[in-house]
Amino acid sequence: MPRKPSAVSTLVQRSLIALCLLVPPVARRASAQASHVEIHPIEAVTLTDEQFLTGDKNGAPVTIAGELRLPQARGRVPAVVIIHGSGGIGGNENLWANEMNKIGVASFLLDMFTGRGIAETVTDQDRLGHLAMIADSYRALALLSKHPAIDPSRIALMGFSKGGAVALSASLTRFHRMHATPGTEFAAYIPFYAPCFISYIDDTQVSDRPIRLFHGTADDWVPVAPCREYVEKLRALGKDIQLTEYPNARHAFDDPTLPPVYEVPNAQNPANCRIEERPRGQFVNGETGEPWTFDDPCMTRGASIGYDAQAHAAATQAVKEFLTSLWNLGAR
Repeated sequence: MPRKPSAVSTLVQRSLIALCLLVPPVARRASAQASHVEIHPIEAVTLTDEQFLTGDKNGAPVTIAGELRLPQARGRVPAVVIIHGSGGIGGNENLWANEMNKIGVASFLLDMFTGRGIAETVTDQDRLGHLAMIADSYRALALLSKHPAIDPSRIALMGFSKGGAVALSASLTRFHRMHATPGTEFAAYIPFYAPCFISYIDDTQVSDRPIRLFHGTADDWVPVAPCREYVEKLRALGKDIQLTEYPNARHAFDDPTLPPVYEVPNAQNPANCRIEERPRGQFVNGETGEPWTFDDPCMTRGASIGYDAQAHAAATQAVKEFLTSLWNLGAR
């Protein structure tokens, strides 16, 4: 008689199904740019914020999965690890994977939710912290660094919203030292509409690899102002970091499945918060000094998102030009 599948194998199957089937039709068509597609399970752990910040790796074991799309190219190719936001993998992440394949770059779509039994964190960010997702991204880097078709020296990290926080904060040398596999490092960090309102201990000590942020000026979910301040602080220290702003663009401006304005009334909104890390991995409200949680008075409900074709086109061109120059890909 066939054996009953274990809970772990069932979660892996759910991750694979989600990556292959549960994306919009427009996103599934995007994979046509890839010459070869592989699904990779990744053994990970779910860390609390305190565990991550103190270097404790003893989180709950979990198996997540990622979809590797290899372009039509010979030899080892560069790759971009793509980190989804609070809604999980959507149309924009899949289209970005397609754009990477067009310029001869592999894409690795990492699904951090399905294997954990999470559908979304829009309404409850406590379901999975972005710090735990940073640990996941380092595990994806370790996996790709050993892949025979991938150049381990040319792997970038790109993320959106909550995933943008991952792509930005993964550049901190402290986090890399505690959680990344020795001998591996991302070649670039590309955060889209990333939250910049959290201050970490030693957060000016970041990688010397380039960091490129993209943000809309009309973003009322994670406003751009804190990112301006952080970028200027790092630029003053000589770091290779740039912030590109798109006038009147909202959160998720690169997702063509959205209308120009779409209200998300139940979204947890931290736009009014300034959060600071204190020793021993604790977060406090930067204004009150009180311990911070998602129930903090600075938190509100409701945000808007929306597609902006002009900003999307400009950002697509900017990212492709940046990677083409960084990796000397040549005209395509």
